[in-house]
Amino acid sequence: MIIYLAGGVQSLTSDMKLFLAESGGLWEAYFDEKDFSHVYILQSYYYADDFTEKYIIPNASDFMLDSGAFTFMQDAKTRVNWDKYIEKYAEFINRNRIKKYFELDIDSVVGYNKVKELRARLEDLTGRASIPVWHKSRGLNEYFELCDKYSYIAIGGIVSKEIVLKDYKYFPFFISEAHKRGAKVHGLGFTRLDKLSKYHFDSVDSTAWTTGNRFGYIYKFNGKTVKKIDSPEGFRLKDSRQAALNNFVEWVKYQKYAERCL
Repeated sequence: MIIYLAGGVQSLTSDMKLFLAESGGLWEAYFDEKDFSHVYILQSYYYADDFTEKYIIPNASDFMLDSGAFTFMQDAKTRVNWDKYIEKYAEFINRNRIKKYFELDIDSVVGYNKVKELRARLEDLTGRASIPVWHKSRGLNEYFELCDKYSYIAIGGIVSKEIVLKDYKYFPFFISEAHKRGAKVHGLGFTRLDKLSKYHFDSVDSTAWTTGNRFGYIYKFNGKTVKKIDSPEGFRLKDSRQAALNNFVEWVKYQKYAERCL
């Protein structure tokens, strides 16, 4: 399984990739060495900048690009010309020769028919299949059709709670059905480390590694998972940069463990 941190049918493996994601600015603020050759990274197009293009995309061991549409959707007042957005998104994909990128899963904003229109336009502009993001509202038959058509799909709605904890029991069914059809499955924003060995996604992504830097604690990989270590009561982290670097290193250790053992 691959945790992130299309073309014809690909061979499936038992390895999982965990892609490390961040919400903007952390990479360039803290990582002077700019060595990402051993890391799986997912970056949002919304936050992509010169640093992303110069250091992350060319050097990451594996890279996924999210459309950034979810971030736009957080502001109900935001007005976006999605057709223009698609053109800029495609230009970025082409310029950086990105192989794995997600469609604009903005069903709740423009409707699924428009999403399919945008997907087709995007794939025409890039000459490469996108990773479609299935949502519950699309229905089971649409899930099967996407698995038949694409070699990599994603399950969305986890972060937004469209899919809640009681729905997780269905993940094995969805993943199994995708594999039967020759498709890999990415759990978009799936951060439940205690569930990764149970739900065998081919890849997932998480921003959880960044929370220590934001809220004042560090992570430690214990050989099987990463544990949070809070600051002693009455104390705070002295050096947020060192905390960020530590958390990054510990999560990369978990990345490698997940790919090898989950």
